[in-house]
Amino acid sequence: MKGIIFDFNGTLFWDSQLHLDAWREYSRQLRGTPFTDDEMFKYMFGRTNEDIIEYAIGKKPDKALVEKYAREKEAEYRTMCLERPDEMKLAPHAVEFLDILKENNIPMTIATMSEWCNVEFYIKEFKLAKWFDLDKIVYSNGKIPGKPAPDIYLIAAKNLGLEPKDCVVIEDALSGIEAAKKAGAGKIIAIASREPVEFYKNIEGVSQIITDFNQIDKKLFEI
Repeated sequence: MKGIIFDFNGTLFWDSQLHLDAWREYSRQLRGTPFTDDEMFKYMFGRTNEDIIEYAIGKKPDKALVEKYAREKEAEYRTMCLERPDEMKLAPHAVEFLDILKENNIPMTIATMSEWCNVEFYIKEFKLAKWFDLDKIVYSNGKIPGKPAPDIYLIAAKNLGLEPKDCVVIEDALSGIEAAKKAGAGKIIAIASREPVEFYKNIEGVSQIITDFNQIDKKLFEI
């Protein structure tokens, strides 16, 4: 493999509980009941805010409504992040893995359905510029279809100057795994940050399941 593309939420940053808490609060406002864990995993993770709001209210929302709810929910989420400093850290051994990739000049980027307000927050809080070319990060800009559409991974590979078949994708969500598969990623690694390892064992296209970034074989990149 020549390069690597990381999902971010639930992959490099294990923030599923933070997003759960923030979206549950907004689900109460949107439909009167909180999202269940199953709904979150199937319909929230890896999707755009517009997708999630549409699911919650049961109809296509207008742009103003999407912007209003998304802005308020994401602000609440970032506040929760800062209020829980013990949870504001990258995934187990992610820093060490990123350092190795950087030292060996392995092309890498992030492909996330988070919007810029959150990406900017992550860049600052996690000092992502240490490892990533910020101009190559792909995020939800209102034009890219949400996962499981393959667009985000096709764009990420292009940003690295690589074909998808030459890229490893690391994902935690079903929608993201499906997006990577549709994009033709050369290797898909599932990270069990929230679900048990067994959950991923029969998912087509997944070549490895990890719980820690030190489990990735560095020989994959000829390091």
